Amino acid sequence: MADASLDPLDRLTAERACERLIVEFVHELDLGEPGRVAALFTADGVWEWAEGDRRIEGRDGLRAYFGARPADRFSRRICTNILVTLTSASTATATTYFTTYRVDGHSGGMLPPRPPTQVGHYEDTFRKVDGRWLLSRRALFLAFGGPTENVGGAGGNL
Repeated sequence: MADASLDPLDRLTAERACERLIVEFVHELDLGEPGRVAALFTADGVWEWAEGDRRIEGRDGLRAYFGARPADRFSRRICTNILVTLTSASTATATTYFTTYRVDGHSGGMLPPRPPTQVGHYEDTFRKVDGRWLLSRRALFLAFGGPTENVGGAGGNL
């Protein structure tokens, strides 16, 4: 439930900070250094899949998990319908739809189009720590998903 007692400017600033975290997360995975997503979480932060046995806790665990991503993985994520709800002056939740395009074995260059590997949504919980908004929990829910294709170096053919 949204906290109606917050000043409108404070609410807007907090919502924008949380939206930025959502975008920074996928930016690091796709264009940055995947292990750095750990810094976007609280010290006790959690990443989990709603179905299955993937649950990673704490910054060290998150850094190791995301940092172990294959070096030849090529991905782009599209996030839409980001809805942040402040629940207090220092807590918030969000739901974000995402689509992931991903292949392994990429050696560079543009690839021919292919269907997405995943379509789903994230459910996030945020906490303000020492004046900075951070993810405290991210859960991934898949509506559609499949295996990651291995293109075996088939890049740059267009």
